[in-house]
Amino acid sequence: MKKQKSLLILISFIFIALLSLSPAMAQNIKIGFNIPLTGDIPKVGEESKFAGEMLLAEINGQGGLDVGGTKYKLEFIYEDNESKAESAVTAALKLIERDQVLAIVGPNSSKQAVPAGQVCNDNRTPMISPWSTNPDTTKDRPWVFRAAFLDPFQGPVAADFAIKTFKAEKAAVLYALANDYSKNLAEIFQADFNSKKGDGAVVAFESYGDKDQDFSAQLTKIISSNPDFIFLPNNYNEVALIVKQAHDLGWKGPFMGADAWGNSELMTLCGDDCKGHYFSTHYAAAGAKGATKEFIDKYNKLYGYQPADVAALTWDAINVVLAGIQNAGKITGDLRKDRKNIREGIAAIEEVKGITGNMKFDAEGDPIKCAVVVKINDAGEFEFTESVCP
Repeated sequence: MKKQKSLLILISFIFIALLSLSPAMAQNIKIGFNIPLTGDIPKVGEESKFAGEMLLAEINGQGGLDVGGTKYKLEFIYEDNESKAESAVTAALKLIERDQVLAIVGPNSSKQAVPAGQVCNDNRTPMISPWSTNPDTTKDRPWVFRAAFLDPFQGPVAADFAIKTFKAEKAAVLYALANDYSKNLAEIFQADFNSKKGDGAVVAFESYGDKDQDFSAQLTKIISSNPDFIFLPNNYNEVALIVKQAHDLGWKGPFMGADAWGNSELMTLCGDDCKGHYFSTHYAAAGAKGATKEFIDKYNKLYGYQPADVAALTWDAINVVLAGIQNAGKITGDLRKDRKNIREGIAAIEEVKGITGNMKFDAEGDPIKCAVVVKINDAGEFEFTESVCP
């Protein structure tokens, strides 16, 4: 009896030892998501999560991710940042310390991505923001990357398009003062438009506070300044309110928007008021071809609506992380070492063929890629108008 018990114990020890020698059997590759599942822009979080779940099912359905000849199952952990800067910091720390993820996708909005990026950089954990366009997200942060173009590129794209399409000589701007993305892009646009049309060409530069719902005072000033168009670098939920209120006050001119317009919920909230207007963004769903169309069709079939740019950018951002993991060549099981290897693996990427465009990364971890200008057509679709490349 004692011999049998001793034999069982010996077999158990051998089995445990074998498991420890097989990383593929012992652990999954854990990737965290710092996304807004609640708060002001929950649709952004939903689309990021849906894109993640779609890719997770695809890769795990093929047996996992091949890293140096070994296949690892992926595990995605979603943390809600509530669309708040302080919650994004908390979410990042939870994913890094409690969940011990190898890398983090998100936050999306610059308001959350800038402070969370500092946390990830300080804790030497690779992070990639799918949607943030503020330069501060990655500036002097070697552990932080992004899948989106930057506002210093996007601002002039908007200005040039308005000058060409609207024959604009005067512009007005309304932006969210507490939103890093909105404020930074508004200032970049103002400087660029004034440089092209002369000092004072931006005839009104108005802001509003966090949680404001009534923009009539700012819009009255803007309309009285008689601009040729209004630039709105704002989140889609605020855009719907602003555009409707402007029309109620008698504004009949064009609006030019930025990439935060590009959400599947915009037309539900804005309806006919947003039709005929333009915004710069990362891809055009209407008329998409190839891998982009395949992504859109699959997403639509699974979730019942057309994915906005944040879903497509999340797909690309995850693939950047996965390419970095494969570039690392192996998973050692040492968390610090693996995070460092993945960061170096992402930095070493020569090019990623994404569904929002091909990406090469510069020294700051920013992609060199094109922007798209879309028109909201009469069917409420985001229709390709032109592509602008660096």
